[in-house]
Amino acid sequence: MPVKQVDSKRKKPAASRILLRYRDADSEYGVSRETATRLAQTLGLSETQVIHVALAKFARQTLPRYEIDNGPLTTAQEKAIERLQPGGRMKVKSSLF
Repeated sequence: MPVKQVDSKRKKPAASRILLRYRDADSEYGVSRETATRLAQTLGLSETQVIHVALAKFARQTLPRYEIDNGPLTTAQEKAIERLQPGGRMKVKSSLF
């Protein structure tokens, strides 16, 4: 008798999920389920979308939007830049201010 293959819906790997526990009361570091529900209704979004919007806004406010550089230029790099400038037309400054 052949074995019947059962096509079960598999859950996503645990690494792609996160557990969110709502706070009992709103605070600086969390919100209650009631607040999340009110936000969702006010914005016309699902609670999941509200969480994503909040995280996206927090990321824009907190994380740098540029690649971190290696710090100040070395003397050799500054001299190389000065050599590449057209003569007489520009004045090289080492500070923006």
